[in-house]
Amino acid sequence: MLTIGEVAENLGISTHTLRYYEKEKIITPIRDTSGDRRYDDSHLKWLQFVIKLKETQMPIARIKQYASLVEEGEHTAQERLHLLEDHKHSIKEQIKTLQAADEMLEHKISAYKDFMSKQEK
Repeated sequence: MLTIGEVAENLGISTHTLRYYEKEKIITPIRDTSGDRRYDDSHLKWLQFVIKLKETQMPIARIKQYASLVEEGEHTAQERLHLLEDHKHSIKEQIKTLQAADEMLEHKISAYKDFMSKQEK
């Protein structure tokens, strides 16, 4: 079992973020006899997944929705699948946008390099 500080350090997030996720019912840590938060391996795996969803621009409201569906149980599997498929589509669109931006930047960088090499001559 890990403390809130250990989890925050392991995952590279703040304790404030972990408390926020708890407040928003995205995660429910175990409480020890003194009321301190404790996290096990399943919490860590869940948080790693949540962090990836957040990094890929899934809104907190959708993460909360997904967490709620998980909490409700297996009968929500179809809804969870649909939510994740929608997010995967969103990620693919983000990738296309980033690839187009990368190509534009590559073209612009090449143009500057050509211009600068001509200036040196």
